[in-house]
Amino acid sequence: MPAFENVVPALSRALAARGFDALTAVQSAVIAPEVQASDMIVSAQTGSGKTVAFGLTLATTMLGGKEKLEPAGAPLALIIAPTRELALQVRGELEWLFAPTGGRIASCVGGMDMRDERRMLNQGAHIVVGTPGRLVDHIRRGSLEMHGLKAVVLDEADEMLNLGFREELEHILEAAPSERRTLMFSATMPRAIETLAKTYQRNAVRVNTVNAQKQHADIEYRALVAAGHDAENAIFNVLRFYDATNAIVFCGTRAAVTRLASRFGNRGLSVVALSGELRQSERTKALQAMRDHRAQVCVATDVAARGIDLPDLDLVIHADLPKNTEALLHRSGRTGRAGRKGASVLIVPYSARRRTERLLRDAAINAHWGEPPSADDIKRRDDQRLLADPIFEAPPEKSEQEIVSALLAEHDPMHIAAAFVRLYRKGQAAPEDLIATPEWSPEQKRPERAPRGADTFNDNFSGGAWISLSVGRSKQAEPRWLIPMLCKAGGITKRQIGSIRIEQHETHVEIDAASVDAFIARIGEGGRLEKSIHVKRIDQAPAPQQERRPRHASAAPAYADRPKPRANRPAQDAAPAKGAAKPHRKNQNAKHADAAKPKKANWHPAD
Repeated sequence: MPAFENVVPALSRALAARGFDALTAVQSAVIAPEVQASDMIVSAQTGSGKTVAFGLTLATTMLGGKEKLEPAGAPLALIIAPTRELALQVRGELEWLFAPTGGRIASCVGGMDMRDERRMLNQGAHIVVGTPGRLVDHIRRGSLEMHGLKAVVLDEADEMLNLGFREELEHILEAAPSERRTLMFSATMPRAIETLAKTYQRNAVRVNTVNAQKQHADIEYRALVAAGHDAENAIFNVLRFYDATNAIVFCGTRAAVTRLASRFGNRGLSVVALSGELRQSERTKALQAMRDHRAQVCVATDVAARGIDLPDLDLVIHADLPKNTEALLHRSGRTGRAGRKGASVLIVPYSARRRTERLLRDAAINAHWGEPPSADDIKRRDDQRLLADPIFEAPPEKSEQEIVSALLAEHDPMHIAAAFVRLYRKGQAAPEDLIATPEWSPEQKRPERAPRGADTFNDNFSGGAWISLSVGRSKQAEPRWLIPMLCKAGGITKRQIGSIRIEQHETHVEIDAASVDAFIARIGEGGRLEKSIHVKRIDQAPAPQQERRPRHASAAPAYADRPKPRANRPAQDAAPAKGAAKPHRKNQNAKHADAAKPKKANWHPAD
């Protein structure tokens, strides 16, 4: 059995039974003899074993040199966590860790039956794990006794303050005995944490085990630039390319979670959703499905970004970019845990590339930039996985020899291999064809937007046929979204598109002559590209619309044919009678200019 220095014997046995060979940096730091009785502020990277760390230091405080805990009565330790999932996860970790000591662990979290929690507290518990709001409820109702507490742990303290739990935390800490240990585990140290520490801790020892160079060593970061309308297809291709045992896709809103989970499910992936609108039982079932490998992909909001531990999570995808570096690190920290390798992939809209570069720079992350995997990339990766499958290493079993001999007698080996490949590919979802994104580097200037109504030309294009789209300037038609739509619907590339002329109510597009027949056949004559946008082929290039004259004084002669002012002008246009009130004018300084300029009928804003 491995020896764990400074760990009480009972917990050493639990660690050995769990397969621990050595302690992590944070676990060794918090049980050092010089800090065993001190308050602490602990910073450690995600996935470094913080739950076991504070369990080890709590054991020293609670056991007091004994091998077993006394029969459970009032709680000896209280652990506060920001979310229900993290609280239940902490409880699960502490149950096996304290099992040799006879420790009883209770949880108090929102979404659970409060009567069951009250019954468990009345029966006695050595450690209580809960969320701030529910713990305050139990304290006020008298079901959670605080007088016996020897230690209080604030897990993810910075996140609890971000979620607005400051008043609840202060209520809990003020209700706890003054002679206690207070341990704060926080990934960051904002001013609010420092204020809380000064108020409720005594000479706290700062423990920092975060190594800036090693913080991301086990995580491969990739930033993939994709067209905004093609983002969902890009995410799907990333999932197919990595084929991770478990993967999390982080979205910015609940609506996005619902949409992506539904679409991925329809494409053949085993998916669960995790967001704040779900009941606790639903969220627990979703996480359990991931741990049991009944589901492969979890689509979640940031409610899952902190504390959720999925042992086989190999891939994190940011469908919506994180709002700040803390969110990026905690999302990504769900993978690459406890020495395992993982990948964190950001899906970057073309317009958000500079913002993403700043985000990665501020987080000290060196990401590999590129494009999402194409359908061909995924097919090649599938073939590599097939050739490397361990199934080929095992010799035939006796029960298999008869059918193997029969197959070889009936069929050619090439046909048998082809049938095997077909069966292997049968259950795989087909990858998506993505539209290539414009090549651009940070050193280059962003492409200039074409003026409204001007032609957009492809320099490598040399003539073709014309089509008409039923959308124009009146519906904000622009090449930047027309081109991707045409490429996706018609199965063409940007190089096969020539001039684009945007008129008021329609748009004319030039298509490569060798490709236009296939384009029309794919869409259909009079077919619909998207929503209410229809396409039809036209015989010849339309004449460019005459440019409108600018609106200024020199343009006045162009309107000589417009209706002249009526002879019987209203009385207010004449000089007012003596003693009469002068008519009101909004702009007195412009009255002479208004009198000299003829009134124009049917004036268009574009003029």
